[in-house]
Amino acid sequence: MFRTPHTLFRALAIAEAISWTLLIVGLIVRATTDWALGVTIGGGIHGFIFLSYGATVILVALNNRWRVGPTVVALVSAIVPYATIPAEIWLQRTGRLAGAWRLEATDDPRDGRWYDRLMRWFLRRPWVLGVLIALAVVALFAVLLIIGPPGGRD
Repeated sequence: MFRTPHTLFRALAIAEAISWTLLIVGLIVRATTDWALGVTIGGGIHGFIFLSYGATVILVALNNRWRVGPTVVALVSAIVPYATIPAEIWLQRTGRLAGAWRLEATDDPRDGRWYDRLMRWFLRRPWVLGVLIALAVVALFAVLLIIGPPGGRD
């Protein structure tokens, strides 16, 4: 399904933009009808996709060997509504999303780093990687739910 870093990144960038729509619609519904469940639903979906997008940025940044700048731009784009789409377009146009998953070591000395070896091990086992990332996102999501919503509780 996600045979390249670009296809995974694009899917999550689009999902993040859609989740912003759900959150904004929920906020409008709450402001006009006092029905807070819309924000609860939209906010929950947005929060989960936001964290998933962040995990995807880190994975793709490591795989494609981005420097700090593009990685920060990609991460920060999730904070601004709909900014993940132009960020994805910019990353694609500048070649930062090009290439395949790095499943095998090359002659590049960077392939000897411990986290590159670990990433290749997981990339060769995508189900294990997917489950591990999903569990990490769910755990972080649960912790954030316990802490409470941004801005505190009413």
